[in-house]
Amino acid sequence: MKRLYRAGDYYRILGDLIARVGDMRTAHRGGRINKAFMERIMMAVTEVNGCRYCSYFHTQVALKAGLEKQEIERTLAGDFEMAPDEELPALYFAQHYAETAGHPQADALQCLVDTYGDATARDILAYIRAIMVGNAWGNMFDSLRLRLKGRPSDGIGFWDELVVVIGTPILVPMIAISNLVRAG
Repeated sequence: MKRLYRAGDYYRILGDLIARVGDMRTAHRGGRINKAFMERIMMAVTEVNGCRYCSYFHTQVALKAGLEKQEIERTLAGDFEMAPDEELPALYFAQHYAETAGHPQADALQCLVDTYGDATARDILAYIRAIMVGNAWGNMFDSLRLRLKGRPSDGIGFWDELVVVIGTPILVPMIAISNLVRAG
């Protein structure tokens, strides 16, 4: 089941990622999260949002990172039994973040920080935010594609689909500039 985000919700999620783009760079350079852990986080979010493009892509990357096919399948089904115990709090938080459309409960966020520390928690959040944007965009692209084939999605309109799919390349620089102005 694909989760579809209206344009306003999508741009809030995208804005969260852009506002913290430095966290993504730091996460990649920090080495606190290995590739297998990162892919488990990505798949945990994708499981909730149901993006087939992200499922396919992250399956390929997870295989290259050394995850076994059975673990990938289970993770994409929301089953973390094969994941290392120390990663479980992050994976459950990733699901919670996606289930709440990027509005995690304060105590869940605090638990993430308490478990991993500030720096690693920021890294985890950076990966979650990135995959949330990818999932939301991919699902809207799919929804628009199906609409054009005469099979519109329930509960989402053509303008939301169009604004997300076509508007993203136009609005990303505008959001980034707006964030810089607010920060400056």
